[in-house]
Amino acid sequence: MSNIDDIKKHQEEPEIDELTKDRYLGGHEYDGIRELDNKLPRWWVYLFYATIIFAIVYMLGYHVTKWWPLQDDEYKNEMAVQADIKKANPEPMIDLTTMVPMTAPADLEAGHETYRKICSVCHGQKGEGLVGPNFADQYWIHGDSITNTVSIKNLYQVLITGVITKGMISYKDQLTPTQMQQVLSYILTLQGTSPPNPKAPQGIKYGKIG
Repeated sequence: MSNIDDIKKHQEEPEIDELTKDRYLGGHEYDGIRELDNKLPRWWVYLFYATIIFAIVYMLGYHVTKWWPLQDDEYKNEMAVQADIKKANPEPMIDLTTMVPMTAPADLEAGHETYRKICSVCHGQKGEGLVGPNFADQYWIHGDSITNTVSIKNLYQVLITGVITKGMISYKDQLTPTQMQQVLSYILTLQGTSPPNPKAPQGIKYGKIG
């Protein structure tokens, strides 16, 4: 019998592999290699069924019945909740005309914490100045040259508007009005201190600061 006849016989008559006891697939032979009709493991089949069920539930829940919100809707819901919280607990309004530095230890400590997290990157841990100017001397870039003073009101405006040309962003959306007043009050306590390696004076020397 020729090799061609042998191949035809293999294709026409299913055979059983002696080792695995699996049936050979007819017509699945190439270069002397024959394919067995292996059964998939039970766990794999069940997992495959589970993914189909999950996909159906996911489609129905998120896209058809809208049982669960999609990512964009979930974000909008969370923002709405935050807006309601802010309405119920409004931040105290700051009156610039009467603003003065805070002196309560709790406020100064809160201001110190904000300074450490945000301001110290540019102004140094002790106000000595790095990229930004130091806060220990009497030279300031932003002040009132007419009255020869630097007040917390002047500094508050700097936090609100930022100094984009110097790389300082506005913090009106990052800090609450109270947090800004606290950190500015702490910064003013650095006046007259002697931090190590102070940066050279920048700006104008003012007679009154605070």
